[in-house]
Amino acid sequence: MSSAMAPDLSSKQRRILEYLRSHAATKTYFKSRLIGDELGLTAKEVGSNITALQEGDYDVEIEKWGYSSSTTWKVDVR
Repeated sequence: MSSAMAPDLSSKQRRILEYLRSHAATKTYFKSRLIGDELGLTAKEVGSNITALQEGDYDVEIEKWGYSSSTTWKVDVR
C-alpha cells in the first residue's frame, strides 16, 4: 500500500511509514530516537505514531522489541 492510499494517516505517520519501507530492506531493528533524528521528530512522537501504524493494515509489520536507551522496533516489510 502506498501512502497515497492511506488517507487516514497523519503526515508524521506517513513519513515514518515511508522511512521504514525505504530502510527495511537493509535493516530489521530501528530505534525511535534514531528514526526521530532522521525525520526531525522526538522519540516520543515516533513511538506514539508507530503505535497507530502497528494497528493499521499496511505492508509493514512492526513489533515493539526492546527499551534500552530508546524503544527498539522490529520491522518486516511484507
